Amino acid sequence: MRLDPLADALTVISNASMVGKNEVTVRIASKLLGRVLKILKDEGYIGDFEFIEDGRGNAFKVKLIGRINKIGAIKPRFKVKKDEFEYWERRYLPAENVGILIVSTSKGVMTNRDAKKMGIGGVLIAYCY
Repeated sequence: MRLDPLADALTVISNASMVGKNEVTVRIASKLLGRVLKILKDEGYIGDFEFIEDGRGNAFKVKLIGRINKIGAIKPRFKVKKDEFEYWERRYLPAENVGILIVSTSKGVMTNRDAKKMGIGGVLIAYCY
C-alpha cells in the first residue's frame, strides 16, 4: 500500500540518479507526478519523459541526465504565503538561487520563483537541486 505516491516516485528517481542510470521507469503514474516531471524537465534536471500505458497501472519512463544532486518530497505539505518563500528556501535548498521548490498553487503546479513573480502562495510539495 502506497501512502505517498509522489514521495515514492521521487525516491525511485533519486536512487537511479545516485547509481548513475541513464533511464528509469517509475511505476507510479499520476497527474501530479506528470506536472512535477514537466517542471523538472523545464528546469533542466531531467531529460525527456514519456507516459506509458501498459494495462496494469501506468508508468513514466524518465531519462536522467545526471543533474540531480538531491530530490525529495516535502512532508508534511506545508502551506506557504507569498512572502514566506525565503524561509523555506533556506530550509530546503543548499544556497541562494540553487535548486527549486515545487509549489502547488491555485494557478497550478509551479516553481517557487514563478510563484514569487505571480505573488501567490500555495503548498510545498517537493524540492530539487
